[in-house]
Amino acid sequence: MKLLRVGPVGHEKPAILGPNGSYRDLSAHIDDINGANIDDETLQRLRGLDIATLPELPKDQRIGACVSGVGKFICIGLNYADHAAESGLDVPSEPVMFMKATSAIVGPDDDVEIPRGSQKSDWEVELGVVIGRDAKYVDEKDALDYVAGYCVINDLSEREFQLEREGQWVKGKSADTFGPIGPYLVTRDEIEDPQNLAMHLDVNGKRMQTGNSKTMVYGVAHLVSYVSQFMSLQSGDIISTGTPPGVGLGMKPPTYLKPGDVMELEIEGLGQQRQNVIQG
Repeated sequence: MKLLRVGPVGHEKPAILGPNGSYRDLSAHIDDINGANIDDETLQRLRGLDIATLPELPKDQRIGACVSGVGKFICIGLNYADHAAESGLDVPSEPVMFMKATSAIVGPDDDVEIPRGSQKSDWEVELGVVIGRDAKYVDEKDALDYVAGYCVINDLSEREFQLEREGQWVKGKSADTFGPIGPYLVTRDEIEDPQNLAMHLDVNGKRMQTGNSKTMVYGVAHLVSYVSQFMSLQSGDIISTGTPPGVGLGMKPPTYLKPGDVMELEIEGLGQQRQNVIQG
């Protein structure tokens, strides 16, 4: 299933992608797509619905973030060896973890705001993993059983704030609008192998990033297990798994976002995003 949330900010309706790309209203069956409604039992119940009989929502409506009420937004840094190299950093001996503020979360096609004073705002297409049930001290062999599904994430980063302003990466990652998520939460049964998904990101029609999740240093199952050794994961939490090469920081000379730019990104089987860049 491809689940999404449709409507104005704060008033999104839960929906499912129906025949011919239609949006079908799930409001009579769940109140939202959130941690309370993405467990295996609820998802199985939704699979049993006759989608064609559900009310159809207008296609011209805004699409919101595909999961609401996210408790933790956990990111993995330097998880593609070639991205680490372009950043001038070594491949880490263990996954690098940092947190991104949940207030950064927006819809997949919402505007992205350049923070005040920013000169180095950057893009990062990433595979997002949405947790479907509480996980603590999970074995890697069982880890994917705790995944509700997958989504596209643009893990935007302000490189000066992240790397030159002291402290942890979080303040370079957490600006408002720096976490577009969606368009869909694609349930795990639709993704045969999360370690073989092509992805790309364009800026103003020019291809900047091209990659595949098969080149991750640490795969999805390892990451879910690893993170669960340090903190419990709750249903609705998101893990963003790192980005392939092609970010602005790695270019010669470095190239960063400016108002008027347009980002378009896609991950195989998970849908597309498109963001206009504006001044915050």
